[in-house]
Amino acid sequence: LCLQWFPKTVAPDPVRQAAMAFPHLQQPSFLLASLKADSINKPFAQRCQDLVKVIEDFPAKELHAVFPWLVESVFGSLDGVLPGWNLRCLQGRVSPVEHSVALEFLDPGGPMMKLVYKLQAEDYKFDFPVSYLPGPVKASIQERVLPDSPLYHNKVQLPPAGGLGLYLALNPFEYYMFFFALSLITQKPPPGALHVRTSDCAYFILVDRYLAWFLPTEGSVLPPLSSSPGGPSPAPAPRTPAVPFASYGLHHTSLLKRHVSHQTSVNADPASHEIWRSETLLQVFVEMWLHHYSLEMYQKMQSPDAKLEVLHYRLSVCSALHSPAHPSLQALHAHQESFMPTEEHVLVVRLLLKHLHAFANSLRPEQASPSAHSHAASPLEEFKRAAVPRFVQQKLYLFLQHCFGHWPLDASFRAVLEMWLSYLQPWRYAPERQTPGSDCQARSVSERWAPFVQENLLIYTKLFLGFLSRALRTDLVSPKNALMVFRVAKVFAQPNLAEMIQRGEQLFLEPELGIPQRQHRLYTAPSFTGSFLSSWPPAVTDASFKVKSHVYSLEGQDCKYTPMFGPEVRALVLRLAQLITQAKQTAKSLSDQCGESAASRPFLSWLGFYPADTNGSYAGNDLDEMGQDSVRKTDEYLEKALEYLCQAFRLSEAQLAQLTLALGTTQDENGKKQLPDCIVGEDGLILTPLGRYQIISGLRRFDIEYQGDWELQPIRSYEIASLVRALFQLSSTINRRFAGQMVALCSRADFLGSFCRYHLLEPGLSGRRLLSPVGRGHAANRARGPRLSLRFLGSYRTLLSLLLTFSVASLFCVGPLLCALLIVLAYVLYAVAMTLLTERGKLHQL
Repeated sequence: LCLQWFPKTVAPDPVRQAAMAFPHLQQPSFLLASLKADSINKPFAQRCQDLVKVIEDFPAKELHAVFPWLVESVFGSLDGVLPGWNLRCLQGRVSPVEHSVALEFLDPGGPMMKLVYKLQAEDYKFDFPVSYLPGPVKASIQERVLPDSPLYHNKVQLPPAGGLGLYLALNPFEYYMFFFALSLITQKPPPGALHVRTSDCAYFILVDRYLAWFLPTEGSVLPPLSSSPGGPSPAPAPRTPAVPFASYGLHHTSLLKRHVSHQTSVNADPASHEIWRSETLLQVFVEMWLHHYSLEMYQKMQSPDAKLEVLHYRLSVCSALHSPAHPSLQALHAHQESFMPTEEHVLVVRLLLKHLHAFANSLRPEQASPSAHSHAASPLEEFKRAAVPRFVQQKLYLFLQHCFGHWPLDASFRAVLEMWLSYLQPWRYAPERQTPGSDCQARSVSERWAPFVQENLLIYTKLFLGFLSRALRTDLVSPKNALMVFRVAKVFAQPNLAEMIQRGEQLFLEPELGIPQRQHRLYTAPSFTGSFLSSWPPAVTDASFKVKSHVYSLEGQDCKYTPMFGPEVRALVLRLAQLITQAKQTAKSLSDQCGESAASRPFLSWLGFYPADTNGSYAGNDLDEMGQDSVRKTDEYLEKALEYLCQAFRLSEAQLAQLTLALGTTQDENGKKQLPDCIVGEDGLILTPLGRYQIISGLRRFDIEYQGDWELQPIRSYEIASLVRALFQLSSTINRRFAGQMVALCSRADFLGSFCRYHLLEPGLSGRRLLSPVGRGHAANRARGPRLSLRFLGSYRTLLSLLLTFSVASLFCVGPLLCALLIVLAYVLYAVAMTLLTERGKLHQL
């Protein structure tokens, strides 16, 4: 499976020739200096070709010094200053050659991994600074408290002479994977970079290849590719810790050692020698990608025994006179890391979860049963059973809680939502064994998934409550937000899923008074994040005890659990149903308003002779940008979401109708939406908390109208500022000079008076509503006499329309003067018609 990179007949390597010509320079430093020089002077593809030959020809002793530099040059520095190859932004459609070369070089069967295995065979160690680990892990290690993950056991070392800070002594495989995983977080896209399609970027593809190679869904883990005569690289041997540490959890002996000790020959099962790479890869991915929450949350999932052990350790440290001074316990608990994952980070985690489900579900039914836990099971089979509960569950729960609580209330939350929903549905990634005719059964969640639902109860129920809290604060008129509500409702409405969640809650809330043998049990947090190689605990057949252990291990024994199908959550679901109904009406109302405003716009407003948008109001959501198709999608999503919520929580139509009326979502006599919820005070209407929520969500709004002098409105973007000011000065001069004459003309009762009033008085002034209570006392002072307004001539649209009119007239041999006279004549005829219609309307009103 190794890629044949270059034939052996290629030209001799200049680096190799130089090293042979000068025996006294055959040192790793010379090779490293040559490679550093080539990295500056040679193109990318040529550098990779030289690296392939160096890895193939040089021994591990000389490659030992090259490896840290090579890893940093590929993945960038840990502080994010050096970008490396910038795999996150390397796309095949943009840079096909570099993309292909990088993927081949870093492939799990490629030259880079061959270098890793060559160094692994010699048991080299590389220093990794503790200061670049995730915040909670870094803080606990610096406090001499060892995290519960075996990834850090026997690896923490004191700094060398003159060095600063603790460091980890990692083997080559661990060192490579640490850098690879952290590059997702430390490397930021350059400013001005184009939007990256995650499925096309090199980093995303490499993650998928590493998961498929080291966590295979078919067959066994492939042995490492090594040209050394010693065979495959051995599993790393345990080392004595250089620094005394307390421990967060109790750690067991290695399952791998137990498995090998029962073999008649160590060569009977070669996969048992290589399963440690799968364990290491998964632990590194989980630690680096999911371990970025506050230390307080991290310590919540620790067992009481472990906390007591930490307390004894700290008391012993304080009483020891010879011990160095340590930061206070308060500083350890007060540590907070302001970390917010990116969308790319979340998408990569989702890829990991989907593959882990497929990996765990690749067990045959007889292997997946609890009775299959025996010495005859291979390490890979036991790893498949242990991967999700021991590695992922706890840290994923806290990671999701962090995202649900800190992610912005916008459409980008869709990435977090899909990651959550992917974990909730492991049956989507299991091999289907349904008969072709069982369509209904295929849509129903099988009872075989009931243990998974019960052992992940909080991820279903408490995170659903967190989603409800977010959904109640978002604008459901937006199609993107409506789609998210639809997706969650559709998942939880799957047949039999709600029943399984409800049974899990009943097991957790089951009283223990009638079960004396369970009263003495302590619900401690199992060492789930410990090595899968630790001895598998005896199967717990008590379902109630398993559910309670899961909840207490994540939330503590003093947690207050809110049942998902209890009255509190049901009330929130009913409120969400009300808002869904309200959002549907709002979307329809906005669509009707857009259609009416387009239909009622005067003909001459398209030519710029009428102010098209005097108030400058807007709907406040993305319906205006997407048009009627957006309204249709929003209505479909919300309609289906309401249907699914009714199925999952057994809501009746009568309940929805009653609550909809109580919320006041009915329409008024004209079919328009009502004003936001208000109460009448001394100074007018006062918004209630519900009214404020309706305005923030875009469900309702006031009809805002400009109440000031139309001539003094702010200059709009479609107007020429200097021309508007000049026209205002001109019109003001005319109004001052001919004020008396205009008043006399408008006072006439004949047709001429009506014609002047139509042009010189502000339209609709008498019927305009004054919404501000402060302005009511000054309404009388706002009456203005007749005046001329020339502001419409400062509009780009007006000038463009006149220019087009004169251009078209010139094509028919009509001169500018004659064209101007025709325009004036056409407008006079239009104004006469409008004057007659206006006067007739006033007569009907009388």
